[in-house]
Amino acid sequence: MKDLVQSVDLGVSRPKGVNVTRSKVWIKNELVRVGLAESICTYVMMVFGLGSVAQVVTGQGAFGQYLSINLGFGLGVAMGAHVGGKVSGAHMNAAVSFTMCAFGRLAWKMLPLYVFAQLLGSFLAAGTIYGVYYEAINDYCGGNLTVTGVRATAGIFATYPAPYLSLLAGFIDQVFGTAMLLLCLMALSDQKNKPAAAGSEPFAVGLLVLLIGISLGSNSGYAINPTRDFAPRVFTAIAGWGVDVFRSGNGWWWVPIVAPPIGGVLGAGLYKVLVELHHPVLPEQVGRLSHELEEETAPLEKHKNICADVCV
Repeated sequence: MKDLVQSVDLGVSRPKGVNVTRSKVWIKNELVRVGLAESICTYVMMVFGLGSVAQVVTGQGAFGQYLSINLGFGLGVAMGAHVGGKVSGAHMNAAVSFTMCAFGRLAWKMLPLYVFAQLLGSFLAAGTIYGVYYEAINDYCGGNLTVTGVRATAGIFATYPAPYLSLLAGFIDQVFGTAMLLLCLMALSDQKNKPAAAGSEPFAVGLLVLLIGISLGSNSGYAINPTRDFAPRVFTAIAGWGVDVFRSGNGWWWVPIVAPPIGGVLGAGLYKVLVELHHPVLPEQVGRLSHELEEETAPLEKHKNICADVCV
């Protein structure tokens, strides 16, 4: 997973004398490009993730089980990373963006853009899945849109805690889950350790999300992502589920917003303190640093020689 905002220039070979012109709608503003890419990759991830939940719930087990949801979100993350990875870094998660800012890998001024893009993509994805599964949802619940109960459907779009889970335990659950996410993301991108092979980063990140889902998901649905949870929750409040989406679970709605950024910083910080800061300097890195130092001091030496010639 790429941490920094990147742009891509595509080199196209062409015969001599043949002019290749860009489309008239080519967007040159990098902020716009980043925002669009982050929105669409979040949208892709959420469509596959929420769609897998909708299929399992409305199909009553005939079209998949809990593992289907884990696979849907895991592979959705992988596809989203392919869609926007080289443009925005495909964070798709406000906790990831916040952590990247906290560790200097993304400028703080970019955080509002990333959060807005992720909220927009998640909201549109929720609306899309609601439209695609509109009749299935109404057939399943008889037209009674509820947050709790045997025919509850609000959980298709946002996460809710298990009946036994307290707010404190749920908060810890979200902090820990997101910490594991960012700890492993830091490892996957650490070029001095065992990073994901070039080109395989989306698949590796998708496997990580799948792993978190099948090991840490039963307590509260492993939101580990503020924008993934809040935007669809707002959509359900508007679409007919009402304010109960904010009241349910003893007011659970704020936990997936506050806990993941805390967990993200803790997990990434733990990896940095225990692993990254202790990497030995490799011989080739010493040689490269010496070469760079020589290049930097060369103009100064030239300047001293010029001064000496003038003085003589």
